Amino acid sequence: MSSASENIILALDVETFEEAEYFVKTLRNTIGIFKVGKQLFTRCGPKIIETVHDHKGKVFLDLKYHDIPNTVARAVEEAVKLKVFMLTIHAMGGMEMMQEAVASSISSARTMSAPPPLIVAVTILTSLRQEDLGAIGIDLPIEEAVSRLAVLAKQAGVKGVVASAQEAKRIKAACGNDFIIVTPGIRPQDTSLDDQKRVVTPKEALRSGSTFMVIGRPILKASDPLKAAQEIAREVE
Repeated sequence: MSSASENIILALDVETFEEAEYFVKTLRNTIGIFKVGKQLFTRCGPKIIETVHDHKGKVFLDLKYHDIPNTVARAVEEAVKLKVFMLTIHAMGGMEMMQEAVASSISSARTMSAPPPLIVAVTILTSLRQEDLGAIGIDLPIEEAVSRLAVLAKQAGVKGVVASAQEAKRIKAACGNDFIIVTPGIRPQDTSLDDQKRVVTPKEALRSGSTFMVIGRPILKASDPLKAAQEIAREVE
């Protein structure tokens, strides 16, 4: 596996355990990290996380925890027990919720004598446009809203954020070069945008400062998923 592959996260946005297992088995030597989101976790539960681990992959648990601080802290505690590599919370949950999540991850990991997972905070979903923010009462420009949430997350002890690469440079300027940026909405050149609005290519994402790139349909829907993944890995390399 190339070092570049450790920066690529495959979004396992599929309907069944069998599909997910197929992609993990097929791509385990090309992709280093597999995203388990709401659909797959609701269908399969911890079993799919165990399967990814069995094939030597890392798990990005993308359940976007957003609730009162204690509830999120307890959910993070359970995620630590599953030995996930990275997980998501919502920055809009506020300072206290994010602080509780971080504290829970550290204390739970210490109990298990294991490293805590990376916690990244969701800023503004890449499916949203400026007019969408206005409809829910957020009048700030997207870039400013993302930057403000990123700074809040850093102050809470969160290691990084989920954000479009279009905002990456501004986030790095506000939070430092060590601050992690996970970028969804990655589309190789000449592929469909699907329901994403703020998208970039893998090359553009890296140049902008993204740390990890989440890619789903361009690989999952390809006639040859392994070839598609290898081509993207080469582009990243």
